[in-house]
Amino acid sequence: MNINEIYEHLKTTEGIASLLALDDFTPVYELADRIRAEHVGDIVHLRAIIEFSNICKRQCIYCGLNRENRELERFRMSRDEIIEAAAEAVDAGYRTIVLQSGEDDGTPPEDIVEIIKDIKKLRIRDPWTFAESPSVSEVAPPAISSFVGSRQSVEGSAPAAKQAAEQLAPISDPYAPAITLSCGEKSEAVYRLWREAGADRYLLKHETADPELYDRLHPCGTLDSRVKCLKTLRALGYETGSGFMIGLPGQTLETVAKDILLLKSIPCRMAGIGPFISNPRTPLAGSPDGDPELARRAVAVARLLLPDSNLPLTTSLSILAGKEQYDPGEPLVVENPFAFGANVVMKKATPDKYKEAYEIYPAQFKPTHIAEDRKELEEMIMRCGRRPR
Repeated sequence: MNINEIYEHLKTTEGIASLLALDDFTPVYELADRIRAEHVGDIVHLRAIIEFSNICKRQCIYCGLNRENRELERFRMSRDEIIEAAAEAVDAGYRTIVLQSGEDDGTPPEDIVEIIKDIKKLRIRDPWTFAESPSVSEVAPPAISSFVGSRQSVEGSAPAAKQAAEQLAPISDPYAPAITLSCGEKSEAVYRLWREAGADRYLLKHETADPELYDRLHPCGTLDSRVKCLKTLRALGYETGSGFMIGLPGQTLETVAKDILLLKSIPCRMAGIGPFISNPRTPLAGSPDGDPELARRAVAVARLLLPDSNLPLTTSLSILAGKEQYDPGEPLVVENPFAFGANVVMKKATPDKYKEAYEIYPAQFKPTHIAEDRKELEEMIMRCGRRPR
């Protein structure tokens, strides 16, 4: 399949579904990696994630944090504990702190404001270590630039991208760490409060773009409400992220295609795509896990439609590969986990005494050594021919 044919498939739900089903996906992987290189370069961004509360009011039937899980010991980290973990991560070289929790109404929004302000007072090491990549128009040969133009015409993405760029406020202090929040659905007033306090990004996964499947998985919410929140976040100037799972019971390739197109329609600047992993403490216990290969394919297609976005190598994808971090020695895409379009890795910086209780899906957790863990991650990234940042 040539480049023209690939981009032709990206125009419709049916085309994307047929692309995902290809016997030989190599041309798509190669194109996704090429677009990744042209738009976001060889830098892999490392984020430190602090899971500060596993209390959640929702009943999402795939998630171990859902309120019906009576076996889970609940926790909520104190402000001092959060700042201490963030400070250790910044000292280790992390430039972005991700604060994630269940939908915990017991944490007042004003408390999050103070935490944001405290983290912003921390100082990152040399913010100019690596420059961002030039735009495709500066580096791409004419043939590739023309294909990029064709891609941007799909779904009329160019005006949306321009509008998004105008909305995103720059980080005023280059030595302050960036802050990503992932705390679920909130009111516009709360989102605005946190944005004005200094939050830079917000991650709110939609999980599935199929309204009927969404209703079955989320007894407490609707897809419309989720999408409305994402659009509100965009309007407030957050760098907005969403994402979905591969392999949910009832999901089809057409559903996955709609998921990818939803990411594009918002449009998202971050997109987390990973395989579903069944949790034995949920109603979906015993369901088959998602296919890592299909997850990689979905990331590659997302890279083609969201060339400038940050696409994480998700934890669930690593877990189903049988290890927390990838090592060389297997087929190309597994040997180099960044060969299909991903350019971000999130690493847990949650204190050990809380880490195992934040069990969205089952996994084996190692003790947290933030500086050592980052060094190992940097070495793995460099073995893959990328530059950690």
